[in-house]
Amino acid sequence: MIYRFYEYWIAEDLKTFPKEICFMLSDTDIRADVNKLDDVVTWAKEFPEIKKIIFHISTAEAKKIEELINPAALAKKTSVRISTPDHDTTSGTGTPEILIALGKKGREEITDAIIQIAKEGIDPETITEETIESHLAYQVNPDFVIKTGGSHLTDFLIWQSVYSELFFTDINWSMFRRVDFLRALRDYQSRGRRFGK
Repeated sequence: MIYRFYEYWIAEDLKTFPKEICFMLSDTDIRADVNKLDDVVTWAKEFPEIKKIIFHISTAEAKKIEELINPAALAKKTSVRISTPDHDTTSGTGTPEILIALGKKGREEITDAIIQIAKEGIDPETITEETIESHLAYQVNPDFVIKTGGSHLTDFLIWQSVYSELFFTDINWSMFRRVDFLRALRDYQSRGRRFGK
């Protein structure tokens, strides 16, 4: 009872939310608890201010990890896009929008964007940040990046996350609870975002 009251107290105090949250995970995390994806979506739906959740899963075995995920179950709750180096699939409707990116590396994404710009014959003198951004595979701008397990960040969203607020927790993905999610949101609320200034 006291534990639930504590969760309620944190939730009631939240007034400022990130619009886009990115969880950076490993394939080991997903194998330990694939159902945690569903849990996080459920928790996020409590706060309509959260519009998008990105799960980047660092893996060299995208197909095997994709088989563990049940997009149909998530699609009953909201819109889900699964993106692998080989294909993209989208199903469901609603918010927060979910992007599950498997195996795509940030450096590869930027390289692919530059290759596409070159193929289009765009004059190098006219290339701007907006030109590069418009050619990236993932049109996202995470306000908040959460890394569980206390290890280093994955190689993902290098361009898009440059001004993101970062949150590291020693709690492993499989042990990540609603209260930990609420604490992360509380930490985000306490920060004064500068966007590199």
